[in-house]
Amino acid sequence: MSVTVTFAGSGDAFGSGGRLNTCILVEAPDICFAIDFGASSLVALNALDIPHNRIDLILLTHLHGDHCGGVSSLLIDAMLGAKRETPLTIAGPKDTIVHLPKVQEALFPGSGEMKPNFTFETLEMEAMKPHEIKGLIVTTYPAIHTRATNPTSMRVEVAGKVISYTGDSAWTEHMPGLARGADLFISECYFFKKRVPFHMNYPDLEDHRHELDAKRIVLTHLGPEMLRHKDDVQEDCAYDGLVIEL
Repeated sequence: MSVTVTFAGSGDAFGSGGRLNTCILVEAPDICFAIDFGASSLVALNALDIPHNRIDLILLTHLHGDHCGGVSSLLIDAMLGAKRETPLTIAGPKDTIVHLPKVQEALFPGSGEMKPNFTFETLEMEAMKPHEIKGLIVTTYPAIHTRATNPTSMRVEVAGKVISYTGDSAWTEHMPGLARGADLFISECYFFKKRVPFHMNYPDLEDHRHELDAKRIVLTHLGPEMLRHKDDVQEDCAYDGLVIEL
């Protein structure tokens, strides 16, 4: 069965190269879901003429704004403008249930009093345990990033395909298992020469490429230095609007 992956947003937290925050849209025969939904995700989807009401599920790797900050805008537009009627599920790491309402109230004071006319639920996923969510099998792994964000890497089984994503993380012992047999392994790649903490960088990939048994590797979350060298690497580099058929 065909699975389509669209990098609606492929940038870092600071919009390097004019790229929008992380928003990876996956469309399968029975479900449409997003992996991460950064602050600019509605802009990204609108630029691609993709209605956000099509999304059944949002999977969050961690609680930084460039990966979850767009959920508040989506919810408010779903209630006021887009007139959503279909169910929506948000699933993320520990503290997602308490964190997202705080973000919404900070950005849109008073909006917490609004009640959706559609079924809405928020779930938290325990790491190292497979979760069946709307027909998907989602397994998260501990990541090395800002501890307060409860960072995870993510492996999603959908329609006979496997999509894996490092999230924001330094290299961990779990990366080979995350990538093993994946049809698409999405790795953040922040710097080209430098090694910086809490992020995957190109030297990490060079050191460990032999451990990554995936059919296709795509690099994303590129910082300014990496953007200057995106044509100097053997892996594909994501850009806003990139579409991959699996």
